[in-house]
Amino acid sequence: MSSLKTLPISDVIHQLRQHFNLSQEKFAAKLGVSFKTVNRWENGRSVPSPMAMKLIEELLESTEGSKKSWLTQDSLEGERDV
Repeated sequence: MSSLKTLPISDVIHQLRQHFNLSQEKFAAKLGVSFKTVNRWENGRSVPSPMAMKLIEELLESTEGSKKSWLTQDSLEGERDV
């Protein structure tokens, strides 16, 4: 659980987008923001607004099973590859 708290929001957004197999453009459309906005979030140049965070949270909650299990597994696999 503590590993989730240390993940930068940019990584969470990137992993969530990949989990849903969405391009940045399609992910942006789901959230009602521009492609550039999602790109900036993933590159750590900006952070989502409170409203965007709520929409991202809703996407996390809509995943099947535990919303944290796939995120933790993806981040652990990424660490092993390094």
